Amino acid sequence: MDAKLQRRIQRYGWDLAVRDYEALWQAQLSDAHTALLQMAAFAPGDRVLDVACGTGLITFEAARAVGPRGEVVGIDLSGAMVHAAQQRAEEQELSNVAFAQMDAEALHFPKGRFDTALCALGLMYVPDPLQSLREMRRVLRPGGRIVLAVWGRRAHCGWASVFPIVADEVSSDVCPLFFDLGNADALTRLCADASFQIREERRIATELRYPDAEHACNAMFIGGPVALAWSRFDEPTRQRVRAAYARSIEGARSGCGYAIPAEFVVVSAEVTDE
Repeated sequence: MDAKLQRRIQRYGWDLAVRDYEALWQAQLSDAHTALLQMAAFAPGDRVLDVACGTGLITFEAARAVGPRGEVVGIDLSGAMVHAAQQRAEEQELSNVAFAQMDAEALHFPKGRFDTALCALGLMYVPDPLQSLREMRRVLRPGGRIVLAVWGRRAHCGWASVFPIVADEVSSDVCPLFFDLGNADALTRLCADASFQIREERRIATELRYPDAEHACNAMFIGGPVALAWSRFDEPTRQRVRAAYARSIEGARSGCGYAIPAEFVVVSAEVTDE
């Protein structure tokens, strides 16, 4: 897919998903977020960059960890996500956090600006993830750390059926390389290609739990990665894709709800030279 088109799809899609994102995904992503924050090992006073920050779920946790002497900047391609995060920062009266709309492949910060860079489940959406990592490395100080979380292997993510279901209805691929970084040592190799020294890799098996099919479908179609395609479907198409997705996760039924298998990969690495 053309990189410019992919960025536009992601920007518009996440703009549409912003209202429902946290309610539908915060609990489901908690295992990845917890591991990422543990591996970041913030110190009071640290300067942190949160790339693809969304509504600030990780950004605010980092801001609390680094304390009033620290600083956290969240950036996202989606203007609606950034606006929502800014509103939450004001509500929580956090003075050490700021947000900006920005492309992860072109960070508008000087060299060595940050101690730590984070990217929680955003790198899969970037047209050129290597360029994004190189940009993160550039803005880190010598000895700075990067911590990344991505979805794991397609075969270990029971919700992955949503992509071919949507692809049957719309010609453009939602995210052509979505699960590639979750394969084998793909993420660690990419970090090495960006001249990072790998510190740790964790592969986390988990479950996405929903009380019923409506919530499971809403997470995928309204608050998730195919929100833009969903917004353009007419009502018969929406009913068709919801039914198809519900059938695809039938094996994940748990009582009245669903426990859909999923996998995350979390990697930490550091800058070892200037």
